[in-house]
Amino acid sequence: MCGIVGIRDAGGVSFSLYYALYALQHRGQESAGISTFDGSRLYKHKGQGLVADVFDSSILESLEGTVGIGHVRYPTTGANRPENAQPFNFAHRDHILSIAHNGNLVNSRELREEYESQGQLFCSTTDTEIIAKVITEEMCKSGCIEDAVHRCMRILKGSYSVVMMIDGVLIGFRDPLGIKPLCIGKTEQGLIIASESVAIDALGGRFLRDVAPGEMICIDDQGMRSTQIAVAQRRAHCIFEYIYFARADAILDGALVYDVRLKIGGKLFEEAPVPADSVCTVPDSGTAYAIGYSERSKIPYVESLLKNRYMGRTFIMATQTERELAVRIKLNPIKSHLDNKSIVLVDDSIVRGTTSRRIIGIMRDAGAREIHMRIGSPPIKAPCYLGVDMPTREELIASDKAMDEVRKRITATSLHHISIEALVEAIGIDRSNLCTGCLSGCYPVEISGEESSSPDIDYLDGTFQTRLESFGS
Repeated sequence: MCGIVGIRDAGGVSFSLYYALYALQHRGQESAGISTFDGSRLYKHKGQGLVADVFDSSILESLEGTVGIGHVRYPTTGANRPENAQPFNFAHRDHILSIAHNGNLVNSRELREEYESQGQLFCSTTDTEIIAKVITEEMCKSGCIEDAVHRCMRILKGSYSVVMMIDGVLIGFRDPLGIKPLCIGKTEQGLIIASESVAIDALGGRFLRDVAPGEMICIDDQGMRSTQIAVAQRRAHCIFEYIYFARADAILDGALVYDVRLKIGGKLFEEAPVPADSVCTVPDSGTAYAIGYSERSKIPYVESLLKNRYMGRTFIMATQTERELAVRIKLNPIKSHLDNKSIVLVDDSIVRGTTSRRIIGIMRDAGAREIHMRIGSPPIKAPCYLGVDMPTREELIASDKAMDEVRKRITATSLHHISIEALVEAIGIDRSNLCTGCLSGCYPVEISGEESSSPDIDYLDGTFQTRLESFGS
């Protein structure tokens, strides 16, 4: 996960970056950071906690400049340590560089060992610092940012969407498979690159388009330039962005996430109809699914679990103990909506099964007679190596258990996961262009000990085609 944003704006960027990160808070709750540049000096502030806890107005006022980047962190590679908060900032020869990254490299250990054998030092345990090493090393050789990003795409294996500043030039690029999202928008006085379109919406901006897989965007005084660095035989957009990670109002690779989830809910009813008194969501991630199920089934949608709005996303809390303890605080049952009722309970996914079991227990304690669980993702059978902190196969409840055994474990009356065929149809992107590794156990990049189906990638050596884009006023 993680959320990244970069902004160039003639009126200053610190407060805009703050609001954009606030809109991306769902993508990471561990730490937040902002770096800005005023033409000669780099300003920075980062810390552990939520965006509102890390920044206040006096800090934001001190972050001067008309270009900047920001990050909210969800840990995959790298422990929960203060030094892993991003952006990372470097002074290298006569250049000032700041970088933030969303994704996960599967060859980070090998690359780190290679650099350390050359005497390189690392100040963090994240793979973002490795990306910075690749870029600075190539910049030393050629002085060309296109060459540096080209080298990144050649040697980095895994998922990465990156925003960075080099001497006030804002740069964004996306891995050749487009695993993690990245998009471009226009604000009143500038341009923005962000993980999701919701960051653009928060600034009253206009969504322009997605950054293409393998594309590099440069924004400077002259405007925005696009350079295609690599072209893959096919894409591998993360399917879990549509299932859970992205906000429902985000546009990802041409699809409004809310509409995708609405369709998934309808298909859940088509695949597994059941008579019931009401359809209930596990708020908020299951809401669009539940509405879609209700509209298709004509069973009324009734809120029977109320969410404490001051709780964050329990899936991305650091430990399973934290996740389990948070469930009862986060969700409160409405007993009159549940007492002696048959309920269709709709959620986005089941990972370990412990949270689902606790939620069903809360509803049964409130008097529910039947609880028919409907899930907006197929069973999660394998870990994710590309940016999601999913557990080992041993911890995944569906990895080695039949559907009915999972149903018994979570104590549901009935259980149905959407089929992968229906899910792909709802997303509207061909299955060959989606990463379904966590569902199928087959990954779009080579991972030691795992099945893979890696597409061919054409790295456009020496044939970079850069175009200047104009978006009007």
